[in-house]
Amino acid sequence: MEQKPKIYITRRIPDAGLKSLNDEFEVRMNEEDRMLSKQEIIANMNGCDILLSMLTDNIDAEVINSNKNLKGISNYAAGYNNIDIAEATKRDVFVTNTPGVLTDTTADLAWALLMSVSRKIVEGDKFTRQGKFEGWAPMLMLGGDIHHKTLGIIGSGRIGSAMAKRASGFDMKILYFSRSENKELEKNFNAKRVSKEELLKESDFVSLHVSLSSETHYFIDEKELRMMKDTAYLINTARGSVVNEKMLVKALKQNWIAGAGLDVFENEPELHSGLTDLHNVVIAPHVGSASLDTRSTMAKIAANNAIALQNNKKSQYIVNPEV
Repeated sequence: MEQKPKIYITRRIPDAGLKSLNDEFEVRMNEEDRMLSKQEIIANMNGCDILLSMLTDNIDAEVINSNKNLKGISNYAAGYNNIDIAEATKRDVFVTNTPGVLTDTTADLAWALLMSVSRKIVEGDKFTRQGKFEGWAPMLMLGGDIHHKTLGIIGSGRIGSAMAKRASGFDMKILYFSRSENKELEKNFNAKRVSKEELLKESDFVSLHVSLSSETHYFIDEKELRMMKDTAYLINTARGSVVNEKMLVKALKQNWIAGAGLDVFENEPELHSGLTDLHNVVIAPHVGSASLDTRSTMAKIAANNAIALQNNKKSQYIVNPEV
């Protein structure tokens, strides 16, 4: 009987992907619901042909070069800044991702954060559960309106565009900042492309939808936070390090801005000191794509990517096609 190729999966994924992987591979998988250290990944993937990694795994040159059998890396995420793409390419190791499928689900979560923080939903829920609600009062839990306000979108890709679509239903004015024009966004939602400074100064809500790079690290820092209205809200479902979290805590404490909704953090899973004490921030545990349907579809794509890489077939989701 012909021996199956080997795959190592760094954390359990939905069964929708595991079934096809078990048919094609000898599957090794981290059965514990925790992140693995780099040394654990190196030890466990030894001799495997394919690595199926999570966004939380640091797949650097040391990991890639620890296994001479490695043919490909299937990343269970739309992003891939956790992988040293240059080193993988140098080693002729293909890298794939799972883009597109999580667009609407992540936009839904970003919109939920926007509504929750502006209308004090989480704060009101806690207040009511604690038995403090004594009846309607004219000054109780006054939040900010969403309809007819201005949404500033930083990054006009798939998710940013999906946010614009949602904002149109609330009759919001839409501004966007992007390296290139998005004519479709302008045509469909009357969005206006503006400078970063104008967007920050004019928006009632600023929603971040950029990938993490040297250009976007601390894209929102003290200078940018001070530009925003003191009635404005910052929403981040992109990457934690796009925002200087220390400065954001200061801005929230000193009311430079009205509030923030966060699904990502600078040093996950750690949060900056003081963030959890603030009433004007809603924090979620990086669940932007966390719906059963979306995560199952991601699992299928990641599995199909892995199978394609093993069989030397082309995947439409290859990150480094130059290999």
